Amino acid sequence: MRLLLDECLARNLKRDLVGHEVMTVVEAGYGGMKNGALLRAASGNFDVFITVDRNLPLQQNVCSFQLGIVMLKARGITYDDVSPLAPKVLETLKTIQPGQVVEIVS
Repeated sequence: MRLLLDECLARNLKRDLVGHEVMTVVEAGYGGMKNGALLRAASGNFDVFITVDRNLPLQQNVCSFQLGIVMLKARGITYDDVSPLAPKVLETLKTIQPGQVVEIVS
C-alpha cells in the first residue's frame, strides 16, 4: 500500500509502517501545498494519507478523494508521541477504504 505522511508528522514514523511504501509530503513533491490541493494531488497516487490534522474532515469533502485518511490523535506530533500508534495504523490499513476517515487515538 502507498502511504503519504503529512508534513507535520515525524518522518521517522516511516520505519514503523513496515510492508508499505511510505513517503512524506515533501518527498512526494507536495511540500507547502494546502490541504485541498494536497489531497487532490495525492488522490490516485497514494492509497492512504496519514495526518494529525484534526480539522481536515471539517475543511475538506474527504469522501470525494480516492484515498483513505488516517488521523492520529496523540498528545503531540513528535515521533515519541505517534510511534506507539503504529501498530493500530498497520491494523487499520488492512480495511480502510478510499474516502474513509479513521481516527486512531492514543
